[in-house]
Amino acid sequence: METAIGVFDSREHAETAVKELLEKHVPEESIVFLTRSESEAMGFGKELGSYAGGFIGGAVGTTAAVVGATLALIPGFGQVFALGVGGAALLGYLGSKAGGNLAKGISEEPGAPKPASSEKSGEEGAHLLEVLKEGRSVIVVRTEFHDVAATACGVLDKLGLGKQAPTTTKSQTTTRQAEDVTIIDARGKIAFGEGATKLRETVANLIASGAKKIVLNLKEVDYVDSSGMGEIVRCHMAVRKQGGQLKVANLSKMVSELLQATSMNKVFDIQADEDSAIRSFGGPALGATAS
Repeated sequence: METAIGVFDSREHAETAVKELLEKHVPEESIVFLTRSESEAMGFGKELGSYAGGFIGGAVGTTAAVVGATLALIPGFGQVFALGVGGAALLGYLGSKAGGNLAKGISEEPGAPKPASSEKSGEEGAHLLEVLKEGRSVIVVRTEFHDVAATACGVLDKLGLGKQAPTTTKSQTTTRQAEDVTIIDARGKIAFGEGATKLRETVANLIASGAKKIVLNLKEVDYVDSSGMGEIVRCHMAVRKQGGQLKVANLSKMVSELLQATSMNKVFDIQADEDSAIRSFGGPALGATAS
C-alpha cells in the first residue's frame, strides 16, 4: 500500500490538486482532505460537487456530508474535518473515534501484527493533525496500485508546499546498533518507487525483530517527495503502534527546510544529532556498530 501526503497553504491550492488527481483518474475513494475549518470543508465540498457532479453520497457541501467526517474534541485542536472524496475513504481513514482509524489507515499494512493497545490511536492521529494546527490543509492519497501512486505523487509534488529540485542520487538504507537503539542511515532520496520502499522494508523488519528504539538518520538525504513523506509518517506511526519510538535526527538542510515549509516538523520527534537522539531514549550516548 502506497501513501502520499501533500500539504497546502490554502483551500484553493488543495482544490486544484484534488481536481487534477481526479482528472488523472486517481480513484475518489483513495483521496482524503483534512482541515480544521468547517467553512473550508463545506466550501471545498461544494466546489468539488459542482466540478465532478457530487462525490459524497449526493450530499456534497451539506452539513450532513461533513458531520460523518468530524474528528471531535481532540485537546488543543477542537473539531477537525475530513472530506473523503468518496464515503468509503472517509470511513476507512477516520471511523467514529477521534483519530483512531486515521492512524490505523496510514500505518497498518495487511497482515501486520495488531498493536498491544488501542489507547494510543487518538494520540497517533493527533500527530498528523499538528500540521492542521499550523493553518495548513492536508491531502492524503492511499492506493495499492503503482501507476495510481505515481500519478498522485506527481500531482502532490507539483502543487503542494515544499517543492524541491529533482535529484538523481540513488537511495540507500543501512542499519547500525548502539546498545538497544537501532540507527537507520538513509542516504540519497526517499521517494516513490525507490527510497520509500527501502525505508518501509527496513522498518517492517525492525518491528518484526522486536526493535523498540529506532533513530532515523537523515543527514545524507537530499530529496523527499510526497510518497517519501507519507512513508516516514507511516513508519513513525507503525513503530508507535507496536509500543516503540522512532526519533528523526541529523536533518539535512533540504529535509529541514521541507519539514518547516509543510509544518511536518510538528509530526516527528526531531533530535539535533545522533547522540541527542540516543540520549532521548533515556540511556547514555554510545558508539554505534554496523549490523
